[in-house]
Amino acid sequence: MYELLTGMRVIEGSAFVAAPLGGMTLAQLGADVIRFDAIEGGLDSDRWPVTADGKSLYWAGLNKGKRSIAVDLRSEKGRELVTALITAPGDDAGIFLTNLPARGWLGYEALSAKRPDLILLNITGSRSGAPQVDYTVNATVGFPMLTGPVGIEEPVNQVLPAWDLSTGTTAAAGILAAERYRRKTGKGQLIRLPLQDVALATAGALGYLSEVEINDADRPRFGNHIYGTFGHHFRTADGRWIMICIFTNRQLEALVQSTGLGEAFAEIETRLGVNLNVEGDRWRARDALVEAISPWVAARTLDQVKSELAPGVLWGPYQTFRQLLAEDPVATRDNPLFARVEQPGIGTYLTPGSPLDFAAIERLPPRPAPVLGQHTDEILSGVLGLSDGEIARLHDDRVVAGPR
Repeated sequence: MYELLTGMRVIEGSAFVAAPLGGMTLAQLGADVIRFDAIEGGLDSDRWPVTADGKSLYWAGLNKGKRSIAVDLRSEKGRELVTALITAPGDDAGIFLTNLPARGWLGYEALSAKRPDLILLNITGSRSGAPQVDYTVNATVGFPMLTGPVGIEEPVNQVLPAWDLSTGTTAAAGILAAERYRRKTGKGQLIRLPLQDVALATAGALGYLSEVEINDADRPRFGNHIYGTFGHHFRTADGRWIMICIFTNRQLEALVQSTGLGEAFAEIETRLGVNLNVEGDRWRARDALVEAISPWVAARTLDQVKSELAPGVLWGPYQTFRQLLAEDPVATRDNPLFARVEQPGIGTYLTPGSPLDFAAIERLPPRPAPVLGQHTDEILSGVLGLSDGEIARLHDDRVVAGPR
């Protein structure tokens, strides 16, 4: 099977979400991503969620398709091995992705001295290098002050680590861009990617910052309303929740045809002096629209809502993760994104591959994450060219380790 990034080798020194996700994104496109960790495991090797016997589902989820080498990073010999991996020769090698402190022996100056065309992408917390994580960045940027019900004063954190995820995919894009630049110029480079800057760039791109500067306005909380358009939650007769949105006039027409609420919507337009074909007016009429739509939904079960809403209506059910797996086979079991993969030490479960579906090649199926140190010997032999005797001595001296 042809893989888009076949031949590319990326060395990853990482922990938590952003850097492992960046490496996994490349691995799922066919790159040989080698993650190095301390022999006892990295900071995230046992991170929750975990199985009943303590195996990290988090680790398994973010390291799919990689190879793993376990090294004593405190020893001089261990550091020499990692340096040799990062700076190994080859047109497709010499790429290092890390959110570890890129200084000293892992710094760009030291590594590029051994390979001048090195590409090093370093994820940091803030531009100054101060430590930050998704949750502190999110607090700083301002989103927790907009999240949550109307009228509350305390901040509301989001469950999804959005800035870690955005940073991980941005890191993958940055590496591919730098690799293209190197192919054209022969030059490597250091790429700095602050987690906080990813969040700030997003806040700017979505107009949150310019809204303050240009309009001199502080946006309040609006609960589950979608700002500037129409979208809200509704409860069905059997106690389930759904989300209905209206982003376009066609969606408005489909909702009217499905629900028979044309007269009610016309009355809203007359009473409030709005035109529901205008997005901003739908926002201004949001409370009236919720009041009109709620009885229609409340009189029907979720199954009845599914059968009566036309395909053109923009809506979706609220689901737990358990309900997603049990009740939504189109999204999970019947989706070529997923395959059942046996993860060593954990079991067989539904596992996603890359969401990118290229028309010219077959999608690469998801592969399990490595056990810590699973590929130590083959990496030492295949990448660094060490003999069996040399590898055995490294094990004897506890410089490297195989799988636990």
